[in-house]
Amino acid sequence: MKKILILGVGSYIGASFASYIKKKDTGGFSVWRTSLRTDEWREMDWSCYDCVINVTGKAHADIGAVTEEEKQSYYQVNCELAYETAKKAIADHVKQYIYFSSIIVYGDSSNSTKPVVISQSTKPNPSNFYGDSKWRAEQKLTKLFSDTGDSARLAIIRPPMIYGPGCKGNYRTLIKLAKKLPVFPDYRNRRSILYIGNLCEFLCCLIRTGEGGLFFPQNSEYASTSEIVALLGERMQSRVRLLRILAPFAAAATRIPGKPGGMAKKAFGSLTYEKSMSNYMGGAYQKYSLRDSIK
Repeated sequence: MKKILILGVGSYIGASFASYIKKKDTGGFSVWRTSLRTDEWREMDWSCYDCVINVTGKAHADIGAVTEEEKQSYYQVNCELAYETAKKAIADHVKQYIYFSSIIVYGDSSNSTKPVVISQSTKPNPSNFYGDSKWRAEQKLTKLFSDTGDSARLAIIRPPMIYGPGCKGNYRTLIKLAKKLPVFPDYRNRRSILYIGNLCEFLCCLIRTGEGGLFFPQNSEYASTSEIVALLGERMQSRVRLLRILAPFAAAATRIPGKPGGMAKKAFGSLTYEKSMSNYMGGAYQKYSLRDSIK
């Protein structure tokens, strides 16, 4: 029996994983969750757990509308708190510590008008404080675990956009668009995305093996923003027509200076991992196609 402690009671990923284990009746797992909002976790005994999953973190917000004090809170939560919990996990002899980073450590597609393809040789290059806080955490954790040998293993996950029922962020925006818009640009960008069900399957595989390393889970297929909106509209019985005639306008919007152009690049930009990077366990975790996941 693998005993798992999830750090982050209010986390979408943590709550989804705990629910997934319960509903799927996945044998061999017991899950507990705890909050890091107070210092009570420091007094807990984690020695009974085989794996600690850190899903606590300040999420990607409107990076252009935060104060310097708010920026520092990203570093405190995403980096320093992650470091402190990892030190406790090592001290309490937890065998596997999983840290959730982000594809954003490579930069943001809102800063590029060209397709961004990430390979194994691509170096992290954060373009904002959110990505930088995650990248700094990765570096501190890697150094910390380098002295533990095989007694404790660090697994860093750099997922692309995660979506699923009840999630926040960009996916919720696409749902609203699919409900309201009768037409949408048929603009074929390419995005690496990750359905929450596939992520939960990935975590099950990773925890069973107890491995450490750097991981890039994604769906088996890339998606375009237009395709997602059309499929959402289809499921909600509010059919959205994709029009090629509108594609040049979408392309032109990505070249507008300032925030409007940045938002357009975020919506219609291409940001992908090479598929070979995500072929973990032969792709066994990629159980849900894009159409099935939206259904």
